[in-house]
Amino acid sequence: MLMRAEQSNLLIIDVQERLAPVMSDPRRVIRGCGLLMRAAQRLEVPVIASEQYPQGIGPTIFDLREWLPPEGAVAKLHFSCADEPALLDRLTAGRRRQVVLAGIEAHICVLQSALGLKEKGFDPFVVTDASASRRPENETAAWERLRQAGIPTVTVEMVLFEWLRAAGTPAFKELVGLVK
Repeated sequence: MLMRAEQSNLLIIDVQERLAPVMSDPRRVIRGCGLLMRAAQRLEVPVIASEQYPQGIGPTIFDLREWLPPEGAVAKLHFSCADEPALLDRLTAGRRRQVVLAGIEAHICVLQSALGLKEKGFDPFVVTDASASRRPENETAAWERLRQAGIPTVTVEMVLFEWLRAAGTPAFKELVGLVK
């Protein structure tokens, strides 16, 4: 199953000021999420972002704030975005069934969100090189569990090129420079 821009939502999970710096590779996550958010904006893919208990963990990290939707991120207490009514409302508003997920922590909020969204009838894809946990072994366990559940794990470039679908377009010319 291919990811299609016109059928996708991008869900950025909990890439926050006090949480991101303690991940196993925070720059990889921030770079990957930034690339996805810029591509989504250019290709008119709705971007939805969550913040786990922002009063304690802080807002979305500064590097990504400019790419947040005008309505901002949705605060949550549930680990799974699928259990937060405000997030589900945003995901169902456009009637898009594909959800590309990235963020932190891979083995907690990203994993539970992907599993929960699949249960609710969405087609989730988890971007491994834009997601992380504090410990690499937790990331590895998350990727294995997702695969066992039939949820595809993908990379930033896989998402970008599947959303683009063809070379030579103005969008391709603009976005290909982001990955080179």
